[in-house]
Amino acid sequence: IGKIADGAQLTRRTVVAILQQLEAGIFAQYRQNPEQFIAEVCRLINEQKASVIVEHLRYNPIDETHDIDIFTANQVRQENIHVSQRLNRHIYDYVATDSSIEERFAQELDSSDEVVVYAKLPNGFFIPTPIGDYNPDWAISFREGAVKHVYFVAETKGSMSSLQLRLIEDMKIACAKKFFAGLESIETGKHVKYDVVNTFEKLIELVNR
Repeated sequence: IGKIADGAQLTRRTVVAILQQLEAGIFAQYRQNPEQFIAEVCRLINEQKASVIVEHLRYNPIDETHDIDIFTANQVRQENIHVSQRLNRHIYDYVATDSSIEERFAQELDSSDEVVVYAKLPNGFFIPTPIGDYNPDWAISFREGAVKHVYFVAETKGSMSSLQLRLIEDMKIACAKKFFAGLESIETGKHVKYDVVNTFEKLIELVNR
């Protein structure tokens, strides 16, 4: 009960109430493999919690803004980063990426005539969610008239299969979609889009919808 309470971030009392609802045959599986049983119970509880959270989540705009030094302040050197060649369209001459996928994505953004300017978003830029802060990967501004949407915030992933995304990260992405959908409803005259893409071609397909 203690391990499930920790893994699902629930009180012991709530965990007991959940376990009491299990059929006897299912609960008996605990004796066969306690660790797997605990892990599976935690996974199922967290899936349901996350679904309820995202379903009822709502973001409201505030007046706070980020200063430009968010891109340089408190940056920590990371191991295994890829430093690009000199760039033309990024807000800085160089960009550090944490995977070959991001490195290739940056190169494609930089060579696209449809892109005006783009930025690899720093760790200091995050979206608060009920399951932890979330950092999108990129902010991209497109040439007006060349594509339908002028702004786009992207999360780059090697696989588009949600089964290959960790549950918590998958739920954070769902929260981010609600966050940017809320921005779109504000009368700014511009459209801010957000989505998960694994190639530059997929990005262009989405912005032209």
